[in-house]
Amino acid sequence: MKTIEITGKEMEGRIARYDALEPLPIQQDPEIPQEANDVIYARKLLSVIGLGGDVDTPINTGAPIVDAAGMTMTLAVCPPGQGPSLHAHHQTYETFTVLKGRFEVSWNDDGSERVELGEFDTISVPPRVNRAFRNIGEGEGVLQVLISGGVHDMTDIDMAPSTAVKLDAIKPGVKEKFAAKGLTFTARKSEAA
Repeated sequence: MKTIEITGKEMEGRIARYDALEPLPIQQDPEIPQEANDVIYARKLLSVIGLGGDVDTPINTGAPIVDAAGMTMTLAVCPPGQGPSLHAHHQTYETFTVLKGRFEVSWNDDGSERVELGEFDTISVPPRVNRAFRNIGEGEGVLQVLISGGVHDMTDIDMAPSTAVKLDAIKPGVKEKFAAKGLTFTARKSEAA
């Protein structure tokens, strides 16, 4: 194999410094209360690796590293007890590694299957499986989230109907604000009766 060489300056464009990462703008809507954002997202999502090219996805806005062979990486920072509700990805795998703290990952339409993960434990959830995660530790937790395969945009994510119920209980009309950003609330095994 013939190798290539790159300069230190070129490699700088492939380095993400944790202290320089900014929360995703999609989480900064002043019309959505923090309690509702906490149902949909980790408290703070820090995009590390984005898709690059012509792909525009709000989940990887501002990533300092782009184009890593179709994989994206985000750091999900959660206070104790917090984490997004059940959701499924149509085409992508979502792989979680605990970098700090302890997390519970639940899956299936009712979240009945669960596992506790400690630091450096990893779980990979395939497409079309509802999943959620929650920080069960005493302090702030950090989860590395890798997404691979398929399309990496908001149309790949579908929230469980139970998530819509939670949002409606927080503030009438807030679910529609998330729907306007591209989220749907239909992820379940079978059609409702």
